[in-house]
Amino acid sequence: MPEHNIQILDTTLRDGEQTAGVSFNADEKLAIAQLLLEELRIDRVEVASARVSAGESEAFRRICAWAAAAGYLDRVEALGFVDGGVSVDWIAEAGGKVVNILAKGSLRHLEKQLKKTPEQHAEEIIQVIGHAGVRGLAVNLYLEDWSNGMTDSPEYVFGLLERLRFQPVRRVMLPDTLGVLNPWQVEDFIRQMRERFPQLHFDFHAHNDYGLAVANTLSAVRAGVEGVHVTVNGLGERSGNAPVASVVAALRDQLGCTLAADESKLTHVCKYVESISGIRIPGNQPVVGENVFTQSSGVHADGDNKANLYANRLLPQRFGRERSYALGKMSGKANIVKNLDKLGLRLTPEQVKLVTQRVVELGDKKESLAAEDLPFIIADVLKTAHGATQDNIHIVNYSLQLARGMRPVAIVKVSIHGEEYEAAAPGDGQYDAFMKALWIIYEKLGKSHPVLTDYQVTIPPGGKTDALVSASIAWKKGDYEFKTRGIDSDQTEAAIKATVKMLNIIENMDLNQLK
Repeated sequence: MPEHNIQILDTTLRDGEQTAGVSFNADEKLAIAQLLLEELRIDRVEVASARVSAGESEAFRRICAWAAAAGYLDRVEALGFVDGGVSVDWIAEAGGKVVNILAKGSLRHLEKQLKKTPEQHAEEIIQVIGHAGVRGLAVNLYLEDWSNGMTDSPEYVFGLLERLRFQPVRRVMLPDTLGVLNPWQVEDFIRQMRERFPQLHFDFHAHNDYGLAVANTLSAVRAGVEGVHVTVNGLGERSGNAPVASVVAALRDQLGCTLAADESKLTHVCKYVESISGIRIPGNQPVVGENVFTQSSGVHADGDNKANLYANRLLPQRFGRERSYALGKMSGKANIVKNLDKLGLRLTPEQVKLVTQRVVELGDKKESLAAEDLPFIIADVLKTAHGATQDNIHIVNYSLQLARGMRPVAIVKVSIHGEEYEAAAPGDGQYDAFMKALWIIYEKLGKSHPVLTDYQVTIPPGGKTDALVSASIAWKKGDYEFKTRGIDSDQTEAAIKATVKMLNIIENMDLNQLK
């Protein structure tokens, strides 16, 4: 397979923002644009749609001002329309230098939506291109609904490009707007485009309605496109767009493409966008999902121990990740040993056998287990320390006060190695107040504590008010990242239980460092 130099355009801030329920403010848009260009090193970013709102204008202005100062302005693009030049003016006045004009790529869209002839549409596009040149803007051209155009009216598509082929258009961008194509169609249609217009630069823009966005993107590259479009975490209308992490990994590994993107930053960027979009990354999402580098089967863990038998080219280290071994009913001794090694715990073979049996029993009951649960399981099974985390810290009592119109207040008394300490603090919520009071105690004692990085509450379906709540909290202390979980019918109490587990884990870490 010959090497390719493929450009990637990320349209998270334009097409990705069409995800139901997702809207970024100006600060968030600027931060994402900076991450994409400076950290992930994406070639181009499409960050706005012209004339949408005052907020869109403000965000675009700020991105353009930053990009101009940083030397990235020619890599920042905005969607414009065939509207007599109004969109071009909007982009130019905000400081932009590239307009992506949205033209009609199918005869049906042209006739039914615009009610114009191909000749009229081509003439209006040419006028907008000319106006963009006067305003100093470079032009790319989207052919909206191109996939249906090639299926139902290919002569219209070819005829439109014949009329525009000598216009100053940098790239012709070919969207599968409704996500209807399969990889064989994509390859066929793009080969036809390249044979008819070998002098033009083509991009492909996939949608994921059939789950084929990544496969279609690879087929487009095989057929000769020079650029592909993606979004972070596959955000986009309906089923979304091609996710950047999967596309980067697949283009490199499957087609041998050369890309500018820094894959080691993918996890960080995807997690950041997850946090501000509110759209969680599925656990099984390729490359960046929580579970994709997790082995559950004891056989797999054993094979990895002996010869890395279950590893492939998608090594977690490439993406700033590491391999882990899940605990549950499929666990074998190899899974347990892998997790014990990670936690720095040593058990005899007989003790490992006993702990493995308990893990399998809990997994059979559908208990969700994490590596950080192991010390508590060990303590329960063996009834002695054996290096396990002791219950050195526990909450003696606490009071959470909540009154309408007032900030919640927490009073917390905690026992640390038999000594009791008390503090009170207000917070933005009951759990926030609890944590602030707790950290006051820790700061007075000169004890360090981790940072909370994620907080997820799971409530079983059914709508019962007394249902058990699972609070799963992610923490980071230095380079060590871990999760703890608490279960209770009260959400705040569940979070407090998870927090107590965390306190004992870090206390054990600190004690081991002193030895």
